[in-house]
Amino acid sequence: MRLLHTSDWHLGRSFHRVTMLDAQAEFIGHLVRTVRERAVDAVLVSGDVYDRAVPPLAAVELFDDALHRLADLGVPTVMISGNHDSARRLGVGAGLIDRAGIHLRTEPSAAGTPVVLTDAFGDIAFYGLPYLEPALVKDEFGVEKAGHEAVLAAAMDRVRADLATRAPGTRSVVLAHAFVTGGEASDSERDITVGGVAAVPAGVFDGVDYVALGHLHGCQTITERVRYSGSPLAYSFSETDHRKSMWLVDLAGDGTVTAERLDCPVPRPLARLRGTLDDLLADPALARHEDAWIEVTLTDPVRPADPMARLADRFPGTLSLVFAPDRALDDPDLTYARRLAGRTDRQIAEDFVAHVRGAGPDERELAVLGEAFDAVHADAAAREVSR
Repeated sequence: MRLLHTSDWHLGRSFHRVTMLDAQAEFIGHLVRTVRERAVDAVLVSGDVYDRAVPPLAAVELFDDALHRLADLGVPTVMISGNHDSARRLGVGAGLIDRAGIHLRTEPSAAGTPVVLTDAFGDIAFYGLPYLEPALVKDEFGVEKAGHEAVLAAAMDRVRADLATRAPGTRSVVLAHAFVTGGEASDSERDITVGGVAAVPAGVFDGVDYVALGHLHGCQTITERVRYSGSPLAYSFSETDHRKSMWLVDLAGDGTVTAERLDCPVPRPLARLRGTLDDLLADPALARHEDAWIEVTLTDPVRPADPMARLADRFPGTLSLVFAPDRALDDPDLTYARRLAGRTDRQIAEDFVAHVRGAGPDERELAVLGEAFDAVHADAAAREVSR
């Protein structure tokens, strides 16, 4: 069976206030053409269909168009909700849509209930594991401590239990939305850390033939059977060097997996430029970036006059401007933002305790801080789900 693995469409998202709807519509067209031209047997969408729980109407209309076009092809689609989606909203009408061959899996309780498709070699069971927010699903899965590894392991136990009841030789595919150890993150993914831990080991998914992952925006191979497709479009300048693509996966009768990477359309290239304003405006080697979307980091020791206007004369696609004067790290004028760059909220809180008291938090205090941040995270997730 030939599968097309994609994820993280983030319909409705903008890029530094520039709408991406036209580019997203172009991607949907590319997806449909690929399904038709490459004789795809099933499409897998591993979460974050929308960019937020309550998407704009134009994004909903684009999603509706995508569903109709996929259904018209007669090719089954299996789709799960991600951490950006409202599982309840995305799952509305799932029973009816199911009849058109579009299988929406948004309920954690259905983790062990697969979509079963058949090819010349027999059945293939597709298990959809929507994003599992630990604090909200720990009771469903009967785990004592809320954590990503615990709830995913419990969900996979249900998958393996169901698979054990099926005919020998039944192949299996899992769709999941998670941060798996070994994956490389970018700036545009929402933090899902709980208890100081965001990632789960790939071994959680042992026992199935292919795992179609979503959440991380870079296309990545964790193992030959565990892969991220990445987002089809770049959603932050940290993705400048990404090659946006989908996986065309052939699942053989004996469960052997082969995968081919298929490129997605690039609406406009991205570039990150760094230097003094005068150097950037004068450097002939930068001519190749004049039609790109650009993030500029100016290193002038003194902020120059009208930098954005002057940059826009040469680089009309300049969307982001950062000031980072070249100074020693111990310079007292070093900006607060630069001192905090790369540090998590929890690390910043720990640094604050050390600053005001002269010593960092002890083990008990670290535990209290961790519980506080986890509680805030869980509360935010609960409010997002209830919207």
